[in-house]
Amino acid sequence: MYIPFFIFASFYLFVINSMTNTLCIQKEIPEEKQSKVFRTINVLITILLTSSFFRIFVV
Repeated sequence: MYIPFFIFASFYLFVINSMTNTLCIQKEIPEEKQSKVFRTINVLITILLTSSFFRIFVV
């Protein structure tokens, strides 16, 4: 049951990163700030996925 969740989480993180890349290109965010944007979004999405995992499988 865990494997489908991890596949979904990986796909979801990939899609979010693709959308973040598109946002950075459209808004012409400088290269120096792009790493901060990606880091922030990835940390927030990881927290969301982790809390979802615990909500579904642990509690």
